[in-house]
Amino acid sequence: MASSLYSNAQHVDFESVLGMDDHDMVSMFEALMASGLRGFLGCPVVVYEDALVDLFENASVSNGVIISTVGGQLVEISEELFAESFELSVDGLGDLSEMPKDAIFDARSIVSLSGEPISLSGRKNQMKMPFRLLCDIMANAISVKAGSFNAITVEKFSLITVVVCRIKMNWAKLLFSILKNMVSAGSKQAKGFAIQISLLLATFPSLELGESSEFPASKVLTKKTVLRFVSINDRDGAEEVTGAAKKKAVSKKRHAAYDDLVKQWRQSVQWSLRVTLMKT
Repeated sequence: MASSLYSNAQHVDFESVLGMDDHDMVSMFEALMASGLRGFLGCPVVVYEDALVDLFENASVSNGVIISTVGGQLVEISEELFAESFELSVDGLGDLSEMPKDAIFDARSIVSLSGEPISLSGRKNQMKMPFRLLCDIMANAISVKAGSFNAITVEKFSLITVVVCRIKMNWAKLLFSILKNMVSAGSKQAKGFAIQISLLLATFPSLELGESSEFPASKVLTKKTVLRFVSINDRDGAEEVTGAAKKKAVSKKRHAAYDDLVKQWRQSVQWSLRVTLMKT
């Protein structure tokens, strides 16, 4: 089974989510489309599990082109083919390290729940709800990195900044470089892009891809799944606040108990000194 190749995947049904009543959430998805990712995140959902396993097991990179065999047939995927297939922009920043610092500074305030610039070493619950979801989309569908999805990282926030501040990004170069890392031996890059790779393989007429597999509906963002995301995050946020309050109360009790012990110790020491003085 190749389900592990999309265990953390996230796909978007733009027609569904743009029909939501939540204006802020709709605005976030509109910004995501404007960034040039609609063709990549909203492409037709199809997965060929056996072909995916074949491609990753046999793939290598030569002269910037991904070369593999699927069902015994040669497959070559270039950056140009990748860009054309998903209508990805080829202009703009080619690397997240080129992100302007002033844009990141602005984005830290734009996405903030409190209005204060968020910490880039904090957690996503510092953000307004639409941007928490955007953080998940960037972590799952774009950067495809393992780890805590609640934690904010510089990489994830740079991707969020692209969308929030309308930064022109060379998505073709960035996404294809991630794909090349996926197939490179010894790379720690997680496997992903299951839907996109499946669609690319379907364009090769000589390939026998076998039966397509059903992509989990829970991993496609629709009105229903977005509302579920909001509900879960609201609940988790409330539990976190409650937990923090309990920890604070416990801490106060511990401080009070400690203060009592110190007070008793001081009284004991003072009494001992008095007894000693009386004897002398």
